[in-house]
Amino acid sequence: MKKNSVHRVLLTLAFAGCFPAMASAGIFDDDEARKAILDLRAKIEALNARLDSRIETKADKSTALDLANENEKLRAELAKLRGQVEVLANDIANTQRRQQDFYVDLDNRIRKLEPKRMVVDGREAVIEPGEERAFESAMNVYKSGDFKAAVNGFSGFLNSYPNSAYAGQAQYWMGNSYLAQRDCKGMIPVMQQLVKAYPDHPKAPEALLNISLCQVELKDKPAAKKTLETIVRDYPNTEAAQAAKSRIGALK
Repeated sequence: MKKNSVHRVLLTLAFAGCFPAMASAGIFDDDEARKAILDLRAKIEALNARLDSRIETKADKSTALDLANENEKLRAELAKLRGQVEVLANDIANTQRRQQDFYVDLDNRIRKLEPKRMVVDGREAVIEPGEERAFESAMNVYKSGDFKAAVNGFSGFLNSYPNSAYAGQAQYWMGNSYLAQRDCKGMIPVMQQLVKAYPDHPKAPEALLNISLCQVELKDKPAAKKTLETIVRDYPNTEAAQAAKSRIGALK
């Protein structure tokens, strides 16, 4: 009977070798996969029982050759089942990996649809994804040098998001888009609106400085001087104020 025990131990160990990696990988969470693997385990246990039965029967009849042939058949069937277990384990691992990728992608998509809390021009604000994309789109057009289209882009943005944290910037860059086209009549009211609506905006002093440039261009020196004096009075500690001081002297 020692021979019976040896064969049984060998088969049991061979089967057990198929599963450690699978267990550690956590692939038995899937009900169908668990059922399939349990079915395979039942088959292998049945093979063990058959092997014991055949070994005992054949030993009694002393037909060693028949015993050896039957043993080989059982080993072949066991090897086939082990192969099926390995394929199943691989399929489950691939499925889990695809599921994980799917959930990561889904989470990223959801995050893209959620508002962001950001700091814009020194202030914390909640920005909608569409709002951010619209502003960036207009800025990209401006950077490309298509200033006429940039005017339309910033104007469209302000119409869609009049209360946006980017509104001040949109107003400023729309004014600069007019200035880049040497359209002072278009630029002045846009910059004036920026200063009126957002007097504390970081771009307000520069907006006034640009207004003064256009007023000089339009031969309206008194208005230009008044604008420069406003910069010095309201924004005394800015670079724009330093520039305004020197330009006031040049206008005399």
